[in-house]
Amino acid sequence: MMPPNVSLVKYDTPILVTKNMDKKTPKSKTLKGVQQTTDCSAVPCPPPKGKTCATADPKSSQATEEVLNSILPPREWTENGQLWIQHVSSTPATRLDVVNLQEELDRRLQQRQARETGICPVRRELYNQVFDELIRQVTINCAERGLLLLRVRDEIRMTIAAYQTLYESSVAFGMRKALQAEQGRADMERVIANLEQDKRDLERQVHELKTKCEHIEKRAAEQRQLEEKKHQDEIQFLKRNNQQLKAQLDGIMNPKK
Repeated sequence: MMPPNVSLVKYDTPILVTKNMDKKTPKSKTLKGVQQTTDCSAVPCPPPKGKTCATADPKSSQATEEVLNSILPPREWTENGQLWIQHVSSTPATRLDVVNLQEELDRRLQQRQARETGICPVRRELYNQVFDELIRQVTINCAERGLLLLRVRDEIRMTIAAYQTLYESSVAFGMRKALQAEQGRADMERVIANLEQDKRDLERQVHELKTKCEHIEKRAAEQRQLEEKKHQDEIQFLKRNNQQLKAQLDGIMNPKK
């Protein structure tokens, strides 16, 4: 029987708790209660100072298993109306296990096509599983180091969650600004269109006024030419008249004998 989600964390063989979900044994209730416990006081204390972390003492082994169950709670799932539970393994890891873990990590990164750089949920999930497995291995040898690594893991996850919240809020802020800019852009485009229409109207008025001015100047030039011609004709008439009068005056003043 395999769990629904395969993890890089090493677990023991799944245990059948109940064959029917309607009829649970007292043992299954106890196991389920251990998994759902979230109170910090339920976390067992590490061995006292001055004692060796890794020991073959049954009590110490049981305490280590309790610490492991508090750090990595057992997994439960149902299949065909049967409740299964799987505890994290308390078997110490060897150097070969660490090498196999690294190879399995590389294989799954390639299999699930995780991105090598940038934000990648797949890569983050796999590395979280590897970190949990390392915590399990360290906790078996020394509970204090395991609990300290647990604090480090929780701090890292809290920091990542804070950055994720900040990222989501910044994305939402950017979207709002983009929508505002888009709305402002539409308003600005309307203003620009109105100004361009006003510009075309003014240019048409300028063209009409220029045409009218040219016509006025043309008529004024023609009128000026007519007046100049009339003035010249009057001058010529007056000159001829003056010459005639002068001739008559000379004839009167100097009569011929």
